[in-house]
Amino acid sequence: MAAAAPPPAPTPTPTPPNTVPAGSTPIGHPLFSRVRLATPSDVPHIHKLIHQMAVFERLTHLFSATESALSANLFSDPPFRSFTIFILEVSPKPFPENSPHNANPNYTPVVHIIHSDLPVEDPEREIFKSEDENIAVAGFVLFFPNFSSFLAKPGFYIEDIFVRECYRRKGLGKILLSAVAKQAVKMDYGRVEWVVLDWNTNAIQFYEEMGAQILPEWRICRLTGDALQVYGNTN
Repeated sequence: MAAAAPPPAPTPTPTPPNTVPAGSTPIGHPLFSRVRLATPSDVPHIHKLIHQMAVFERLTHLFSATESALSANLFSDPPFRSFTIFILEVSPKPFPENSPHNANPNYTPVVHIIHSDLPVEDPEREIFKSEDENIAVAGFVLFFPNFSSFLAKPGFYIEDIFVRECYRRKGLGKILLSAVAKQAVKMDYGRVEWVVLDWNTNAIQFYEEMGAQILPEWRICRLTGDALQVYGNTN
């Protein structure tokens, strides 16, 4: 007579979604992000970010910015009344409570926590190291006031917004845009505007999902280089 088959193995109790089995280590790698006002000491990082942006936008042939030129033209006026830069920083650990940036009278840094299943691999962490060994610069936004005659109100125009490649698709671009929008609301400004390259379909979709209007009937007119010199010297 054949031996009886062994009893079936007990079926494990399913784990409810978004929970961790008892006795196991939770899996997760929080990424702390901070938006703060840029300072003159950020110029080397800002310069590198602008160059990376030029590479991404395929416009390196137009890139001629230098650190000395940035230093000479930024930070000479109060923030939000002229050229203003928000720096986006990230850290695997909470930002220090005694950070000197927390004492900036013009802007209180805004911190968010992004939850991720995997750590972010940043191959350029060393060259973008910021306040301490855990903090790295991940992006920036440069903006300045303009004026709407139709609204009879000032607004902000965003000249540049950029997040380094390894930190994209994590909501950090939205955090930067939100910081500018919140400052505009705080100052009772009428709107925030920027431009987007027509081939950057991911950015266009992202902006539309935010509620931004894309205005295809408008075109940018630009005088620069020799043409600017010609018209600037015309009597």
